[in-house]
Amino acid sequence: MTDATPSYLGERHASAERELGTSGVAKRTVGTAESRSASRAWWDADADDYQAEHGQFLGDAEFVWCPEGLREADAGLLGDVAGARVLEVGCGSAPCARWLRGRGAEVVGLDLSSGMLRHALAGNAATGVAVPLVQASAEELPFASGSFDVACSAFGAVPFVADLGAVFGEVARTLRPGGRWVFAVTHPIRWIFPDDPGPLGLTVTQSYFDRTPYVEVDDDGAATYVEHHRTLGDFVRHIVGAGLELVDLVEPEWPAGHTREWGQWSPLRGRLFPGTAIFVTRKS
Repeated sequence: MTDATPSYLGERHASAERELGTSGVAKRTVGTAESRSASRAWWDADADDYQAEHGQFLGDAEFVWCPEGLREADAGLLGDVAGARVLEVGCGSAPCARWLRGRGAEVVGLDLSSGMLRHALAGNAATGVAVPLVQASAEELPFASGSFDVACSAFGAVPFVADLGAVFGEVARTLRPGGRWVFAVTHPIRWIFPDDPGPLGLTVTQSYFDRTPYVEVDDDGAATYVEHHRTLGDFVRHIVGAGLELVDLVEPEWPAGHTREWGQWSPLRGRLFPGTAIFVTRKS
């Protein structure tokens, strides 16, 4: 999320970067079509490595909101889901959707990436929990208005779309009155620091107000990975603009004894400032 690609990033995603021909970082804006194409290609290419690295932590049928390890079983941000119709936006391998199904919800998992949905299908088979899966963009949800009681996303889709207003508008459209939209993203304050879990990640290097996305590119300058930055105020304005009400903003603290690093998340940084923001919203 900075102009300089951290050394550990290339090591962690080497196979995806080789497949996509990633050769550097560009400082520029990215529109909807390019952002969507890059995200689909990236997550298809990185799906196997991502699952190998994080699958055990996330579980096969668990709902983990964030690298800090906050679980929906403890947080209860979605409320009682028994009998509710739930949409998971950016479901990845769908452990959250399967957990919700185990709590009596009628769940649909949606993701842009066929690579991630391949792991979701494997997870369905391994657990015996059959969650329906749909491949589509979060900016154009293929569901009728008022289809769901709850929508949720644990770092899925929201950070990777160019048009956040379209996503929130689509979620609001598909929610019934009183429905909840709860989503977790990288805490916006993290964008002022280098994307590094160590001491280098404690020094401010860029402006919080610079909304230029983080973009990796190939030799031709085409985006191979895109992640978009919004401030806390930006998120609130998009929430309100979609006709939703902000009910709560959860900033999980780093738990004692939690030693796992996940990308830029680490005990060192987690003790000092938040890494995740979870927005709890409701449709009037």
